[in-house]
Amino acid sequence: MTDLEFEYRGPKRGADRAVLLAHGAGSDMRGVALTSVADALAAAGIPALTFNFPYRSAGRRAPDRPPVLEAAARGAAAELVARSGVAPERIVLGGRSMGGRICSQVVGADEDPLRALGLVLLAYPLHPPGRPERLRVEHFPRIHVPSLFVSGTRDAFATPDELEQQTRQISGPVQFHWLDTADHGFKPLKASGHTVAGVLAEVATTVVEWLRHSF
Repeated sequence: MTDLEFEYRGPKRGADRAVLLAHGAGSDMRGVALTSVADALAAAGIPALTFNFPYRSAGRRAPDRPPVLEAAARGAAAELVARSGVAPERIVLGGRSMGGRICSQVVGADEDPLRALGLVLLAYPLHPPGRPERLRVEHFPRIHVPSLFVSGTRDAFATPDELEQQTRQISGPVQFHWLDTADHGFKPLKASGHTVAGVLAEVATTVVEWLRHSF
């Protein structure tokens, strides 16, 4: 796709892996969660690409239909390969909430699944809040790559128990990192002693360490 906006961080050549990060439904490629992870990856010598889905570039609030979102993720993955020089099978896909879900769907697509080294899923939206029966897991059995799930223990879109149960359908290795008292937006309870900045730093460190030691 040619109508996507991108921001690339990290080395232009020489890396052996690279990461695509897609934004959540209510955010964009400059959302603080994405940029904190992308900056940490770049500092570690791992190329990272963030991008805007078409609806964001057009100034709309409502997300595009799934086929448009999935096509955008595929286009952004191709852009990351072109900019980083990393082989398609050496890129990791993921992002926050909806963005991570869309990336997991293209990797676990029934037809023409996108090759990937792994998935990084931040605050995966397992179901809408209060609607645990509306699971977004149809593609899970077709995911065969290592996957990292980073979520808050108060996330209304997926409790730890729900996420651990449903991800048993994924055949690839699955790793979890739970953010103490954090909600879907990674905001912790004040009583916990944690801060949003501290939680975001924890998310970034977790992603970088997983990428360093999982492949």
